[in-house]
Amino acid sequence: MIEWLDIFRQKQEINPENINLQGFIMAASGNSGFWAEFRKFIMQGNVVDLAVAVIIGSAFGKIVESFVADIITPAILSPALKAANVDDLANLSANGIKYGSFLAAILNFLVIALSIFLAIRALEAAKTRFLRQKAAEEAAAPPDPIVVSQENLTHAVERLTQVMESR
Repeated sequence: MIEWLDIFRQKQEINPENINLQGFIMAASGNSGFWAEFRKFIMQGNVVDLAVAVIIGSAFGKIVESFVADIITPAILSPALKAANVDDLANLSANGIKYGSFLAAILNFLVIALSIFLAIRALEAAKTRFLRQKAAEEAAAPPDPIVVSQENLTHAVERLTQVMESR
C-alpha cells in the first residue's frame, strides 16, 4: 500500500485502495504540524478549565432554571396569575404579545444574578476570614529566635557605643 503523503508527492490519482488511513493518522499525530499544535492548544490548562467551567455553568443554569420555573415563579406570581385567570405564565398575553414569557425570563435573570452575587459574596467573605485567620496565626506565633537574638545584639552594641562615647 502507498502511504497517504506519498500519493500527494507522486501526484497519483487518489484511489481508496491505495490509501493507508493508519499511515495518515500516524502522520497527523506526529510532533509537528497542525495536529500537534491543536493537541497542544487543547491540553493547555486554561482551555480545560474553560471547558469544565462551561459544563458546570450549564448544569448550574439548569438547576437555577428549574428553581425559578418550578418554585419561585409559582410562589411569587400565583396570586397574579389567578387574578388574570391564567394557568401558566407562558400563556399570559395581551393582544397577541406574550409578555408572560418575557416576565419569566426577567425573573430567571434576576434569580441567576442574585445567586451569583451571593456565591461571590460568600467566597469573598471566606477569603477575608482566611486572611484574618492567617494574620492572627502569624501575630500569635512565637518570635523567631534568630530575630530576637539580632535585636538583642543590636541593643547591646548601641549601649556599648553610648558607654564608649560617654568616656
